[in-house]
Amino acid sequence: MRGRPDEVWAGAGAPEAPPAGEPDLGHHGDAEVGEGLVDLAVNVRRAPLPPWLAGPIAATLTDLARYPDPTAARKALAARHGRTPDEVLLTAGAAEGFVLLAQALRGVRRPVVVHPQFTEPEAALRAAGHRVERVLLDDADGFRLDPARVPPDADLVMIGNPTNPTSVLHPARTVAALARPGRVLVVDEAFADTTAVPGRAGEPESLAGRSDLPGLLVVRSLTKTWGLAGLRVGYLLGAPDLLARLAAVQPLWAVSTPALAAATACAGPVAVEAERAIAARLAADRDHLVARLAALPGVRVAGRPASAFVLIHVPGAVAVRAALRERGWAVRRGDTFPGLGPDWLRVAVRDRATTDAFTRVLGEILEA
Repeated sequence: MRGRPDEVWAGAGAPEAPPAGEPDLGHHGDAEVGEGLVDLAVNVRRAPLPPWLAGPIAATLTDLARYPDPTAARKALAARHGRTPDEVLLTAGAAEGFVLLAQALRGVRRPVVVHPQFTEPEAALRAAGHRVERVLLDDADGFRLDPARVPPDADLVMIGNPTNPTSVLHPARTVAALARPGRVLVVDEAFADTTAVPGRAGEPESLAGRSDLPGLLVVRSLTKTWGLAGLRVGYLLGAPDLLARLAAVQPLWAVSTPALAAATACAGPVAVEAERAIAARLAADRDHLVARLAALPGVRVAGRPASAFVLIHVPGAVAVRAALRERGWAVRRGDTFPGLGPDWLRVAVRDRATTDAFTRVLGEILEA
């Protein structure tokens, strides 16, 4: 869809059920999971915690009488990204960062969310009473970002990179082109650590180390690669004055001592090296999934997947999803993401044996 961004209004107060025709922004992959189902709906890696991570977390459990102190974690994360500690704000998961933004930046006049993407940024803005505009990226263009689509006077712009649910990784220079004085540019990099490009070191297309872009705020998560969804730990990277505004509306001691220990451990060189190896294996497993899906009749993989999940278009996906559940498989519906519809499904990347079993069942359903 091209032209003027869609506009959505929600008044102040608690969020209500979505109006008719509006996607349910509060729906997330965990709602798809059930007893006895193989989980392809939640994009969290499931593996035992390595000793260098499990040990520091467990060690905190004997000293929980003290209030949490984020100093060490901020220093470690700052060092990882080549920043200073006052450019880091720890949060209780990346999702808390979106709530802090919505509350602290109540003075913005024209907030724009680039979709399809994770729905919590818009949901948080709407719950705080903001008038939200949407820029809907096009399936026909591989859901790629065109900075010219964003209104030049937008003073708050939110985009994911790589984007959930499309798995598209936008070039860093393209995302950086959205930054300008007088605008807060929020880049959700919750899945940045899942990306890898052969021959390139580090996280390709990440802006986490950029402190030269005006108004840039990068949202990060430790949930996905390290399987810490239950611990709730994330962080924001940005200019100290901007982070101070967000910290002013954050509850005291928002991040627990075990979560801070996890953040410190995940920022170290051992963790970063392990993370890169995991991302490389993930890329190979993703290629295997894409190849298997592409061989199925009527299934189309969207864009060029770069993260821990793949977005697919399947005619009659509502019935297909129900049939998958009956056969023991949970996948993520796509119609709750603005810009998508009922014929979209999101599938998490798993090991090759799981992929082969899933695609075999999906093929049987499609041929029935």
